[in-house]
Amino acid sequence: MATLYLDRSGIELRDEGASIAIYAGGERRRSLPLNLLDRIVIFGNTALSSRLLARLAARNIGVVIVDRRTGAARVSVAWLGGGDAERRLAQYRAHQDSGWRTRWARRIVARKLASQRRLLLEAAGERPAERHRLLNASGTLAQILARLRSEEPLQPAAILGLEGAAAHAYFSAYTSLFAPALGFSERNRRPPRDPVNACLSLAYTLVHYQACVEVAAAGLDPAIGFLHEPAHGRESLACDLVEPLRPHVDAWVWQMFRSRVLRVEHFRRHAGACLLGKAGRTAFYEEHERFAGRAARRLRRMVRLLVRALTGKTPAEGIAAEETAGSGVATGDEGPGGV
Repeated sequence: MATLYLDRSGIELRDEGASIAIYAGGERRRSLPLNLLDRIVIFGNTALSSRLLARLAARNIGVVIVDRRTGAARVSVAWLGGGDAERRLAQYRAHQDSGWRTRWARRIVARKLASQRRLLLEAAGERPAERHRLLNASGTLAQILARLRSEEPLQPAAILGLEGAAAHAYFSAYTSLFAPALGFSERNRRPPRDPVNACLSLAYTLVHYQACVEVAAAGLDPAIGFLHEPAHGRESLACDLVEPLRPHVDAWVWQMFRSRVLRVEHFRRHAGACLLGKAGRTAFYEEHERFAGRAARRLRRMVRLLVRALTGKTPAEGIAAEETAGSGVATGDEGPGGV
C-alpha cells in the first residue's frame, strides 16, 4: 500500500471505477489502482468529485489536505465505520473515569519521555562536543520519568506541567544536533520559521492524520481522548496516540539533515514562513513514505491495545507494557527500536 502525494496546483482526480485518474491541464497523465492506495495527501489546489470521495471512503482510503504555508491539516476525510458501538461506549465511559484517564496520561507521557531520553543518549555518543548538554537534558528527563512511574498521586494538571518541563529540557538539547546555518533554536509553528521546524510540523501533521485513520478504522471516536481534553475541531484521541511517536519523528528529521538528504537550499521563505521548495518536497516525500509505513504499524498496535484495554480484555497497564519492549528510537533509517 502507498501514499499518493499531490503538491502541484491545477491537478484533477477522476473516478475510473477500480482506478483513479490524474489529470493536469485537462490532459490525462496517469492512473493508479485504488487497491494500491491507503491515503492521498494534497498540498496544492486539486479538484475531485464527491463521487470519488465516497468511493475513497468506502475503501478506507484517507484524504488529507495540508496547508502548504503552515503544515497544518485543514481538511481530513477518513472512514468512520468499523468496530461496533460497544467500543465507543467503553471509550466514553473511560473518559468519564478520572482514574483511567490519569493512568493513561501518565503512561503516554512516560513513553514519550523515555523515547526522547533514548534519542538524547544516542546522540550524546555521536556528538562529543554536545555531550554535556545532551546528558544534562537526559538527566532532567530521567528525574521527571521517575515521578511519572512512581506511586506519587498526580493530577492531570501536574502531569501536563511535568510534560512541559520535560519538553523545555528536551528541545534545549535537541536543537544542538543541527547546524547553526539552519537557524533552529526553538520549537515554533504556524508558521514554522526555519527548515527544521518546517519538517517537524509537516511530519507531525502526517502522523497525526494516520492516527485519525487508525482510530476511526477501529471504530473509536477520534475526538474523545484521555490526555488531551476534547476541543472543537481537535481529534484528541489521535493527539494522545501521536505523543509517543514524536521522538521517532524527531529522530527521523535529524537523520534527514545529518545525512544531507535535506539542506538549507531546499527551503525558501515567504511571508515569515519557511517552506520546502520543490526539490525539498520531493526528497521529503520519498523518505517519508518509508517512515510512514513503520509509524502506521506502531499506531495500529497501539490502537489494538487500547481497544483491548477499553473492552476489558487487557488491563490498561498492558498498553505501556507491551509497547515498551519495542519503543526505542533509532536515528538510522532502519535499526533496532526504529518506528
